Amino acid sequence: MEQPKQPTSHKAPGFELGVSEDRNKRCRRTMEDAHTFIFNYMGIPKQGFFAIFDGHAGKATAEWCGANFDKVLANVIESSTDESVPEILNKAFLAVDNEVNQREGKFSGCTAIVAYIKVIDERRMLYTGNVGDARAVLCRQNKAVRLSYDHKGSDSQEAKRIMDLGGFMMNNRVNGVLAVTRSLGDSVMKEFVVGNPFTTETELGPNDEFLILACDGLWDVCEDQDAVDLIKDIKDPQVASRKLLDHALANFSTDNLSIMVIRLS
Repeated sequence: MEQPKQPTSHKAPGFELGVSEDRNKRCRRTMEDAHTFIFNYMGIPKQGFFAIFDGHAGKATAEWCGANFDKVLANVIESSTDESVPEILNKAFLAVDNEVNQREGKFSGCTAIVAYIKVIDERRMLYTGNVGDARAVLCRQNKAVRLSYDHKGSDSQEAKRIMDLGGFMMNNRVNGVLAVTRSLGDSVMKEFVVGNPFTTETELGPNDEFLILACDGLWDVCEDQDAVDLIKDIKDPQVASRKLLDHALANFSTDNLSIMVIRLS
C-alpha cells in the first residue's frame, strides 16, 4: 500500500517555511483557522508576508482574512508613502476589520498574527502586528524573543481598557462572552473589542534563525522558550512545525492548531 505523501517545506530566496495544522478532533468539531504565506511579497525578492488567523463563532472571518489581508496591506503600503510601517500595519488591520464587519464579522471574528518582512537597501526588517492571543516568537541565538502581545481578558491592562469604555469583565471574558479583547470581526462587540494591533519592528541579522507564528492552541500548552528549544536543531521547518503540533496534541491542547515555522536566510 502506498504511503501518504508527507508535506514538504516551501522555499524561496531568503526563506524556508513549514506549516502544520490540525483540527484537534478530540476537542473540536470544525477547523476555524486560516493561514497565508507569500514569498517575494509585492514582487520584491526576499520580502515576505506570513499570517495566521484563528476564528471563533465560525470560520468565515478567518477565511476572509486568509484570502484578503495581504491585498489590503499591499494597498495601504502603496497609498501611504509618508507613514512608518507600524502605522501602515495599524491602518491595514483597521481596514480589514471595517471590511469584515460589513459582512462575515457580523457573526464571527478571528485573532490574527501578521509578519511582514521588508527589504530596505541591503537590510531586512521584520514587522509584526497582532490582535488577540495568536503569537510570534523569534529565535535569536537560541533565545525566544516574543514579538506579539496577548490581548486576553485575563490581562489587567486590557481589562481596564474595556471597563473604562463601559464594558465589564466576567470570568476573564469581555461582557462575559469573548476571551480575547482585540480581534477582527465581532462587530456587535466592536465598541470594546477593537481591531488596533500591537506592532513591533525588528532588524533581522545573522543571529536570527527562525520565526514561529502560531495560534493559542500551541501557546496554551507551550512556553515560548520551550517551543524554540524543541525545534532549534531541526533544519527542515516542515518537520519542525509538525514537531510543535505533535507536542501541543500530546500536552492536551483543546483548540484548533495552526503553526508556521519560517527559517530566515
